[in-house]
Amino acid sequence: MRKHIMTQSPNILWFRRDLRVADHPALTAAVESGAPVLCLYIDHDFAGRARGGASKWWLHHSLKSLKADLKSLGAKLHILRGNPDVIIPSLVQEVAASAVHWSRRYDGDSIELDKSIKSTLKDDGIDAHSHSGSLLREPWEVKTGSDTYYKVFTPYWKACLKRDDIGPALPAPKSIDGWNGNIKGAMPIDDLELLPTDPDWAGGFDDPWTPGSAGAHKRLKSFLKNHVDDYKEQRNMAANEHGTSGLSPHLAFGEISPREIWHETHKVGGNTYTFLSEVGWREFSYVLLYHNPKLGSENYKEAFDDFKWQNSKAKLRAWQHGKTGYPFVDAGLRQLWATGWMHNRVRMVTASFLIKHLLVDWRKGEEWFWDTLVDADPASNAASWQWVAGSGADASPYFRIFNPFTQGEKFDPDGEYVKRWVPELSGMPKKYIHRPWEAPDEVLAKAGVKLGKDYPKPIVEHKAAREEALGRYKDSRG
Repeated sequence: MRKHIMTQSPNILWFRRDLRVADHPALTAAVESGAPVLCLYIDHDFAGRARGGASKWWLHHSLKSLKADLKSLGAKLHILRGNPDVIIPSLVQEVAASAVHWSRRYDGDSIELDKSIKSTLKDDGIDAHSHSGSLLREPWEVKTGSDTYYKVFTPYWKACLKRDDIGPALPAPKSIDGWNGNIKGAMPIDDLELLPTDPDWAGGFDDPWTPGSAGAHKRLKSFLKNHVDDYKEQRNMAANEHGTSGLSPHLAFGEISPREIWHETHKVGGNTYTFLSEVGWREFSYVLLYHNPKLGSENYKEAFDDFKWQNSKAKLRAWQHGKTGYPFVDAGLRQLWATGWMHNRVRMVTASFLIKHLLVDWRKGEEWFWDTLVDADPASNAASWQWVAGSGADASPYFRIFNPFTQGEKFDPDGEYVKRWVPELSGMPKKYIHRPWEAPDEVLAKAGVKLGKDYPKPIVEHKAAREEALGRYKDSRG
């Protein structure tokens, strides 16, 4: 094996947000080349920004899982840290590689990086191949009758469904002829120091999550067997731990492909349209990101550039720590901190509250989610925040302002979600659990709650905050 490694030029397979071995076109192409495959991961900024803390936690465990999967197939995962624009050409020379394969990414910074690397490699006479592997369809494939990209989700998704051209998922290789020598600067996963220390704030992540392809497929199988038929009705109920699939972080790190999800879901039949539409929203978000590289930092609708934000640091901090005085909002932010995830319905309510009650720029919320979500994704995160703000494509109108306590009463009617994540209110009767400020003194006393001491009074008054937001919106539009 050692002689084989030194005499035959390898193909480099550069893993990125595609940490799996099944339905991996780039890996399949590298294996089918007949050359040894050098499996590589480079730790560097993603989408032009540093990774969030929760994403780092997931990445650590996902790399461990991928390393084990590759080892079982005969390959070693080589890990480097630094600028891929420098590392890839240097590594190609070091190991005399004949080709480099990778899966495409669609944010502006990654596209420019990939163009630069591909140009350098081709100038040096090295084959450079980028492959589809993260989406059902490339962001430029589905166009309107005017030959432009879709800016509204529903017609986009209808056009996608009409095509009916999702190819079969590729099987994992039965084995990999791995290039398993040593390379300069390679480091073990632990040396990346991705896990939090002093303090370890991720202690609650282990219970709900199993990063890696095996965990992804186990979750999908359980969801399709037991919960997908009720998805349309149960996905909005905050206390239902099985109401959503929980696949978003696995998709974000590419531990399972959307094509695998698509075909496995179709096998079970039944009431799956709504669930697959959520996969479609992820696709649509990437269409928007690809055609609008600044989606995460600039208003899609320029009219919102004139909006007058209050941007109170104290109110932002209260929101981040789940201390706004609105139980449904606070429960969501505390769930996020404890588990690295927040229920989708609650994400909309908490985002609306930050933007339209507290008048904090949506970008501040997007940054917080980027840092604290295990499923932080440059397309879905940005598109969804802009949707709530009203500044995005196909956005919810700005004047749609979620009522934070009636939303709680509708989607957490017994207060189970609030009682779990805001335990200081666990003694409150459900009549007042979502608006404790209306509870009589004797009810508060019986529940052991002193507003302003045990639990905050509302940071803003709902009606006044709503009117202020609408007034500022009207002023910004002239």
